[in-house]
Amino acid sequence: MINRVLIRLKIIQIVYAYYQNGSKNLDSAEKELFYSLSKAYDLYNYLLMLMVALTNYAQKRIDAAKSKLAPTAAELYPNMRFVENKFIAQLEVNKQLADFAANQKRTWDNEDDFVKRLFEKIVESDIYKEYMASEDKSYECDRELWRKLYKTFIFNNEELDSLLEDQSLYWNDDKEIVDTFVLKTIKRFDEKNGANQMLLPEFKDEEDREFARRLFRRSILNSDYYRHLISENIR
Repeated sequence: MINRVLIRLKIIQIVYAYYQNGSKNLDSAEKELFYSLSKAYDLYNYLLMLMVALTNYAQKRIDAAKSKLAPTAAELYPNMRFVENKFIAQLEVNKQLADFAANQKRTWDNEDDFVKRLFEKIVESDIYKEYMASEDKSYECDRELWRKLYKTFIFNNEELDSLLEDQSLYWNDDKEIVDTFVLKTIKRFDEKNGANQMLLPEFKDEEDREFARRLFRRSILNSDYYRHLISENIR
């Protein structure tokens, strides 16, 4: 998942921090680089979990409506299409995502207000209304719904950006890039893979991990030469 664009961005940030830090410990700075990259991968998983959280919230609303003292017919027999979305059902049981949730102990349970507001915006949208009225019950239709919803309501969401920034300073500049990986993941999901559907790996391969390490160290160790090149070309 972590591509070279993100690697270069993180290296710029860590190199800047390195020169702001009086100790200038290269090994510690390298550890910070890889920790920062791992946090980007955490964000990828966390955003996947948001789609499940929205669906679970929708189910809670249905259950609450049915439990009323005098529920209406619409509340007793609601359209269950959104909460029974096949793509989300597959995502919810995904083994890799479940492992992330268990290991990181990270959920959306403490963000009920945000999830509620986001869900209400979704329900008011034409995307949602057309889906709920559609006769196409295919997995592909269910998956396409979430691609559209993600692009429309999660991709550029200032409230969500602020919420994520409060949770982790490492996520300040990551979301726009990570969003593209979430959309790529949605597109790659295949019903036949069930819970074993592969998510994107943290690094595509060991070569990309080594690229990050090598580029960072060269940026520091060759800093005098790079300063010379810069000064020569800005005169």
